This record gives sequence, structure tokens and C-alpha cells, in this order.
Amino acid sequence: MNEIISYILYSDAGSMLNNYALLAFRVLLALELFRVHGMKKFRLENGQKEHVPNPLHLPEKLNGLVATFADTVVPFLMALGLFTRLAVLPTISVTAIGYFVVHRKDSAEVRDVPYMYTLSLLLLLVLGPGRYSIDVQYLSHLF
Repeated sequence: MNEIISYILYSDAGSMLNNYALLAFRVLLALELFRVHGMKKFRLENGQKEHVPNPLHLPEKLNGLVATFADTVVPFLMALGLFTRLAVLPTISVTAIGYFVVHRKDSAEVRDVPYMYTLSLLLLLVLGPGRYSIDVQYLSHLF
């Protein structure tokens, strides 16, 4: 069990340059995700909150909660490198459903955004946060 937890938490991209590049990628992706999608969750347009598509027909509150968590909490966890591999899973789910279900009949220009987020988040899922993260610096040594 400790090996699984250690694998989830530990990440090293090989060289110092690669680890700094992964840090920059992770932080910039998190900032953009929060700035563009997370901030929408707090704004009112025409007196109403953002409508979140619900293609899986989940209960509306659960659907809204998952989308809000994926766009507001996950970016902070990503930027810090805290439980990164686990944290990106809800956002991967939201963006992949956006690509494969919500926007499946839309033009390539519209589908491009969820596609790029999904690929970027899958990269973080596979590589992890890199050496410069809370996971690696503080938590991986516990296991």
C-alpha cells in the first residue's frame, strides 16, 4: 500500500530543467483554468450563475459541485503540487465529457479547448507534479 501512495505522490522529471518546466507548466495551466473557467463560477451574468451542462443527467447540485470543484479547487491543488495526480481526475472527467459529449457535434474551434485541457491534464496525471511540489517535498517522505 505504501508503494502505491508513494507512486501517487512522488514525481521526478529527471533533470532540474525538466522539473522546472513541469512546475511552470503546472502553475500556468492551473492559473488559466481558474482564471477562465473557475472565475465564471462566481460571476453572475444577466442575474444568473453560469449554466453547467449536465450530459450524464446527474443530480443538478452534484453536477454543479463537481464542475465547481474541478474549476476552482483543483487549480489550487495543481499549482501547489498537492495530491496532483488525484486532484486532476475530476477536471479530466469534466473536460473529457465536454469534448466527447457536450461538444461532439461542434466545430473543431469549439472542441479545441476541452481537448487541450484534457491532454494537458492527462500529461500531469502520467508525469505527476515534478520534483518541485508539496507532494514530493513534504508528503512523499512519509511513505
